[in-house]
Amino acid sequence: MADIDTLAVRVRAASHLTGTFVLRSGRTSTEYFDKYLFEAEPALLADIVAAMTVQLPPGTDLLAGLELGGVPLATLLSARTGLPARFVRKKAKEYGTRRIAEGGEVEGRRIVLVEDVVTSGGAVLDATRVLREEGAVVEDVLCVIDRQEGGRERLAEVGLTLRPVLTRADLDAAG
Repeated sequence: MADIDTLAVRVRAASHLTGTFVLRSGRTSTEYFDKYLFEAEPALLADIVAAMTVQLPPGTDLLAGLELGGVPLATLLSARTGLPARFVRKKAKEYGTRRIAEGGEVEGRRIVLVEDVVTSGGAVLDATRVLREEGAVVEDVLCVIDRQEGGRERLAEVGLTLRPVLTRADLDAAG
């Protein structure tokens, strides 16, 4: 596994874009970390997941990747750790199982959410609410990048601990 400083340089080089971008939160930003660019590079993705592995809290039963960027992360993390994965949709399909959490039951299981980038934490909060309504225990969130724009604090308000591989400060230092 690469050290965090080297990983920050690689993630920044692969995914840092400048321009005008609308974030999920609705805010506009002049910088964007395009998760698809770092998730599409197998060696970089493997090193990111290796860094996530050491942050997994003891007692984790399941990993839950958030659509769409959290799915490849959770899949590779599942393969690396042997922990089963679930996949959390933004919205239930209107056909088939009509479930938001795919891949099996979650009730009574301790789930760690897996996300790519956390800004405000909105997608994580939505997934947490749904999983908790289905009886899951959700207390921890692994992410690749914490943009340090209030997400950690919002998640803490509902009892979630954010465990980022990299922070915005790490990526800025790598620039």
